[in-house]
Amino acid sequence: MKFETTIFQEPHLEFGDKHHHPDPRLGLFEAGPLQTPVGDAIRIAVVGNAKTIEDTRRYLNDATVGFPGKTDKHPNMHPDFPGLGNQNPFRCKFELIDGAALAVPQARIEAILKEPRHEKAVEMAVDEVMLLLRAIDEGTDRPNVAIVALPVSLIERVVNAKYSAEGTTEHEDSGGSDAPNFRGMLKARAMDLRFPIQIAWEDVLDDAVTIPQKIKEATGRQIQDKADRTWNLMTTLYYKGSGRIPWRRMPKEGEYTACYIGISYYREVGGQQLFTSAAQMFDERGRGFILKGKRARTETRGRHPYMAEEDAKELIREVLAAYRAHHMNYPARVIVLKTSRFRDEEAGGILEALQEAGTALRDLVWVQESSHIKLLRDGNYPVMRGTFVEMGGKGLLYTTGSIPYYGTYPGMYDPKPLLICPHSRSDSTVRTLAEEVFSLTKVNWNSTQMNQKLPIPIRAARNVGEVLKYVTDERVNSDYGRYI
Repeated sequence: MKFETTIFQEPHLEFGDKHHHPDPRLGLFEAGPLQTPVGDAIRIAVVGNAKTIEDTRRYLNDATVGFPGKTDKHPNMHPDFPGLGNQNPFRCKFELIDGAALAVPQARIEAILKEPRHEKAVEMAVDEVMLLLRAIDEGTDRPNVAIVALPVSLIERVVNAKYSAEGTTEHEDSGGSDAPNFRGMLKARAMDLRFPIQIAWEDVLDDAVTIPQKIKEATGRQIQDKADRTWNLMTTLYYKGSGRIPWRRMPKEGEYTACYIGISYYREVGGQQLFTSAAQMFDERGRGFILKGKRARTETRGRHPYMAEEDAKELIREVLAAYRAHHMNYPARVIVLKTSRFRDEEAGGILEALQEAGTALRDLVWVQESSHIKLLRDGNYPVMRGTFVEMGGKGLLYTTGSIPYYGTYPGMYDPKPLLICPHSRSDSTVRTLAEEVFSLTKVNWNSTQMNQKLPIPIRAARNVGEVLKYVTDERVNSDYGRYI
């Protein structure tokens, strides 16, 4: 077998005034967001306890001035947060509404902490938070976005130590936890509010707070320095509060209009081996649309989920109908990404729906997260991010790794590559698809760092699945900001 190796250049992103840069933070600093906000301020509500509400107020006040980054060793990886004054990175103000800052009574928090049943405690916590969010929604000072500031005591009680943030959504083996997920349940219940929510843990707002290690290990979560986490939090608040996108992948000259579809699977609450497919559609402008598919099937013992031919066809029809309603035309090209293999009947249903719509170019790509093949590099640093090896029609792609722009490797463990496996009926080459997948790893408005592993359609579909498992209404909110 012949191996051809290359290293893709770090993809550029597009910001305001058609400015482009590989670094989301510097791009925002230099040119502002791709889509400027409507109005001069994003109005923020906050729900928590008395302390976390005060922490949020102080945090936002401090963010107006800015925070120094850890620029001594790797200035590009940990830049200063420049503050929220005039010509700030988001070109708008962020205001906390005094009349929309409500605290859960301490007696109610204590009742949740004393509840011995985990499932009941999670439901009680969601009920208390939703009571206050609905009060804000029905009030006169309605916000653009609300922060749910969770105190440590509540985090310890409602976040199950056995719960894995990656476990509720399906990887290739369709695993998953039936443990109630506070985040997913709350976001599902908050779907009908007239504003999105952002959950923030107490240690994000107060440097003196420590989250128990068992909880951090369970969610794979690590606290960043104040400048880094402010870049990330304010970017998310901008996206959710304004409804505008901060950046998009830089379009190439002559590139066809394209629709990216990520497909994932999740276990229904209380279900055993029945899975429902979730599709996240991203258009070439970076906007996301949510679609809920039909029940999925599995091959053996709940492993390798897939869609039946008719269900796959119906899902793609719905995606294209939503695209056409938004753009007044169909895309010239459709790319379907998922992390389980395409069965013949599943691929047949997808391709038949695309043929009905007259889509000229079609690509079906299995993005495999685990591979037995690994590359080694001379020296003290791991393989470079962007390294690609073509192997007989498949491709090994490192979306994490050493980053020259950062001057280091930003991870803790050896990077693991993605295995890009195009379906035999795809139009594009594996190299073209790998480079495209690489660029899609940078469209994540929850993070401003460049070491993202998964492309946004797959990442988004998983975020959607975590929430949809708690949505009982057939009608699904199509705004991606409600799911992250």
